[in-house]
Amino acid sequence: MTTSKSLLSLLIASATLAGCSAKQDSATVTIDSNANVEKTVAANTSPLATDLNINNVRAHIAKLASDEFEGRGPLSAGETLTINYLKDQYQAAGLQGGVNGKFLQKVAMAKLTPDQSMVLNIAGMDFTAGVDFTARTKQLVPQIQLNDSDMVYVGYGITAPEYNWNDYDGIDVKGKTVVLLVNDPGFATQDDTLFTGNAMTYYGRWSYKYEEAARQGAKAVLVIHETAEAAYPWSVVDSSNSGAKFSLMNDNNNMDTLPILGWLSFDAAKKVFKAAGLNYLEQKKHALDKNFKAIDLNITANLTLDNAIDKAESHNVVALLPGSEQADEYIVVGAHWDHFGKKETDTGTKIYNGAVDNATGVAATLELARMMAERAKTAPLKRSLLFVNFTAEETGLIGSKMFAAGTVVPSKQIVGILNIDGMNPLDGVDYILQYGKDMSEMEQYLADAAKAQGRHVKMDPRPQNGLFFRSDHFPMAQQGVPGLLFMSLGDTDPDYITHKYHKEADDYSADWSMGGVEQDMQLILSIANKLGNNGDWPTWTSESDFKTRRQQDREQ
Repeated sequence: MTTSKSLLSLLIASATLAGCSAKQDSATVTIDSNANVEKTVAANTSPLATDLNINNVRAHIAKLASDEFEGRGPLSAGETLTINYLKDQYQAAGLQGGVNGKFLQKVAMAKLTPDQSMVLNIAGMDFTAGVDFTARTKQLVPQIQLNDSDMVYVGYGITAPEYNWNDYDGIDVKGKTVVLLVNDPGFATQDDTLFTGNAMTYYGRWSYKYEEAARQGAKAVLVIHETAEAAYPWSVVDSSNSGAKFSLMNDNNNMDTLPILGWLSFDAAKKVFKAAGLNYLEQKKHALDKNFKAIDLNITANLTLDNAIDKAESHNVVALLPGSEQADEYIVVGAHWDHFGKKETDTGTKIYNGAVDNATGVAATLELARMMAERAKTAPLKRSLLFVNFTAEETGLIGSKMFAAGTVVPSKQIVGILNIDGMNPLDGVDYILQYGKDMSEMEQYLADAAKAQGRHVKMDPRPQNGLFFRSDHFPMAQQGVPGLLFMSLGDTDPDYITHKYHKEADDYSADWSMGGVEQDMQLILSIANKLGNNGDWPTWTSESDFKTRRQQDREQ
């Protein structure tokens, strides 16, 4: 998950905002979450339907994160329950379907499961899947083989003209197996003048490494894992790559993608380099020099990757609130609806309800949509709003990649995206987190909205994790659309990441104060309102492919 920030309000007078959660008549609504979560909440009987009703948000979270929804896994009964619930809520609020009048965007996906009995042989050494390496593919073929594939070490595997950096200079890797380092030279040196120092750039993400190697014509990539550089332990690599993964499908069965996407453990990497007559740690240091030259390791790799393939269809939910004047210009308010579903184990069924991640974000989009639709009856925004709940974020931003492809709305018509991915359900705080630095003019919108609330912007405390590149606004960034990520996973709950994140324990609690959710929704509201009326097209401020892509759109 990784990077944008806020959304909607400033046209609405601050006095109105200040009263948004006051004055509510109490009515009893019992929410059965099948997990002993029952709460008496105030129904939507506020004298002003245009006010934010935080109890509506609470009720949506409790419902979506209940055992009834089975962890909201894509392609499951939980998906059917979830998308129908969202569609019904948007329709009841008076919004239109955003996909040719319908609320659902079909997302055709392939489910690919690599056979874990495979063995990677390098220089006569056998390596075990899940322990020493992982390998998978997006290509829709039952088997891919490496037969005596020449291996090449390409340092960080980065081609970045703006940093005068090209690890592929002078080397031909077509049909070969590329071995490379995770993250980027800035993190390794902590030198702010090299890339962006400690803060990860997109060049440091494994997804970029695969994309660039594919452009270079490689047959396979093995990313060397180290915990600090990757920002997670080997167990995360194993669990994320050894089981089933989802992928979008194109007309040629994804044959234009990298054939084998792999990781190599730290210990295995040291053995591979030793077999090539090299010291891994020394070669890692050499890769920090922009004059580094790739090295032919003079050893070969052999692997047979068998692949089980299933094809299915998931859905994004898209709701439209048309603008009054520039209706063909859109602000997207997004949040992924999916989580990890349920798993059968020796001890019984485990349900991963994903209350914070991301029932909170989805609930916020529902209430923001309801509130904005009410306000539009008397004071509509000039621009249109699209409320989008993405599928399959947890398995690779699949739904947002499909939306970003532009079949619903072309990127040149989208002003910006406000992406919510895990809110703070505890007490409010005097800051708002910003992901990414000096990326786009959207950051000024965030700062202005925070200041109006008496808050300040606090930079991402873990920039080395690259969260800007790990959530649903990022596929939009790749199409040139700037955005903000609203994420508070564990920021106010020190126990969350260790014991709840992506675990069964991420459950709804009736004890949540919801102060953080409410203040961030108001912040999002102010940004959306401002963008909805001011005619501005925020730009990217740093040189990047994102900025180039946006300029191309704006010149059309």
